[in-house]
Amino acid sequence: MTKQQENKSRSLAGIAGIIAAATFISKIFGLVRQQVITAAFGLGPAADAFSYAYTIPGFLLILLGGINGPFYSAVVSVLSKRKKEEAAPLVETITTLVGGVLLFVTIGIVLLAPMLVDIFSPGLKAPGKEVVRLITIDQLQIMAPMALLAGLIGIGFGVLNAANQYWLPSVSPLLSSVTVIVGISALYLVVGNNIGSTEPGYAKLGGMVLAGSVLAGAILQWLLQVIAQAKSGMGRFRLRFDFKSEGVRETLKIMLPATFSSGMLQINLYTDLYFASQIPVIGVAAALSNAGLLVQTPLGIISNVILVPLLPMFSRLAAPENWSELKLRIRQGLILSAFTMLPLGALMIALSTPIVRIVYERGAFKSTDSALVASLLIANGVGMFAYLGRDVLVRVFYALGDGATPFRISMINIVLNAVLDYLLIKPFGAPGLVLATVGVNCSSVLMLLFLLNGRLNGLPILEWSLPILGLTAASFAGGISSFATLQLMERFSVGKENLLLLLIELSIAGLVGLTVFGTIAAVMRIPEINSFVVKMRQRILKR
Repeated sequence: MTKQQENKSRSLAGIAGIIAAATFISKIFGLVRQQVITAAFGLGPAADAFSYAYTIPGFLLILLGGINGPFYSAVVSVLSKRKKEEAAPLVETITTLVGGVLLFVTIGIVLLAPMLVDIFSPGLKAPGKEVVRLITIDQLQIMAPMALLAGLIGIGFGVLNAANQYWLPSVSPLLSSVTVIVGISALYLVVGNNIGSTEPGYAKLGGMVLAGSVLAGAILQWLLQVIAQAKSGMGRFRLRFDFKSEGVRETLKIMLPATFSSGMLQINLYTDLYFASQIPVIGVAAALSNAGLLVQTPLGIISNVILVPLLPMFSRLAAPENWSELKLRIRQGLILSAFTMLPLGALMIALSTPIVRIVYERGAFKSTDSALVASLLIANGVGMFAYLGRDVLVRVFYALGDGATPFRISMINIVLNAVLDYLLIKPFGAPGLVLATVGVNCSSVLMLLFLLNGRLNGLPILEWSLPILGLTAASFAGGISSFATLQLMERFSVGKENLLLLLIELSIAGLVGLTVFGTIAAVMRIPEINSFVVKMRQRILKR
């Protein structure tokens, strides 16, 4: 390894360490928030309605405000190639333009909330679900301003990362979790054990508090970013109308197709909820959210660790003379994705039931709820690598200034997702909705690889696939080992309802699985993994 490569590896590991720590804290707070929500409301009307109502503002927050979203990616891609003194005017102009558009979107959501709910969740008009529908409409109207905040937060993420500030963007989402925990705690002090009641009055009150708390968290997150952005000299919150500048055109060239592309992927979530509303049981949407959070908590940490440092590197290597090194970085991203996601998915499949019971089974959340969420977690575990691998490849296209190709692929996959939802929900029920998403992500990876192979004058795909197949086999062995260990311990267990004992069993089974996986992976001697592990270990020991 050359000195330059060594410095880049050290830089990647250093940034990854900062992002991992900050994102870990943020995701843990997010998990605690979900635990508080499920303990208070279970899978009852307030929680189920929130899963439908949060779809639009949550979709916009992920799409526009996510740390790996298109606004972030576009801003980083453009600012990383420009001098710092050019940043402030460009950032202020983009903020003005995006803010104006999203203000109209916010107003539209408030006015059209009933129609939007009926379009995307028609099953809520069925007998027995009327209360859920009414609460959903109220919550959507309360959270509508998050459409505006999402865009501003996404731009702020990109600006701060371009200014080499990684801690604040990664940790700031915990503010939303804190406000939700505070809001629900205050509600409990007022209504006591009635907080989980399915009686319409209490359910509606709980739903409004939940939605209001989420909005308050988004406001705090944005304010914190505005202050940090101004201090870094990367622009203030003020109006600027230089819409015809070259920087604005370059940003929009990436941002618009990237937004549509990512939006198409999120439309798959709408499709899933459309079919979920047809299932004649209250709580399916909430169960999808609970299982999704168990996936997104580790996935969010790991994806930030891998994607955030790599995107600026992809952008700097976008010129044809740097494509040989770009291909090495793509391989690095894919192999690190496989190294982290494949064993994680295997453990989620093998240990789904104890994971769900330990995290959620308390208060209003019962054992029957655990069974439903566990089945969804198993389905999610199947597609962990495809989810992150797709994001790595999409970022390469963004770095090359091409947001149109991922958009076209997303358009194809919308149709594919709807077809798979329709076909899989009948034999598999709610887990079929998750399996449809897995199928879409796998399709995206294959298409992106095929097109990138032509774009970069050939990729050594066969060479890359061998270590990934080896990691797949190692993950399978680890998952089998974990499941066998858990079954063995449960056979001799005398306290099956004891959560502490269940936690010990889960920890031992998980450790056995990871040990088996790690042993096999070490024997494979994959350079990217060895280098990354060594650098991360050095960073941790230094701190």
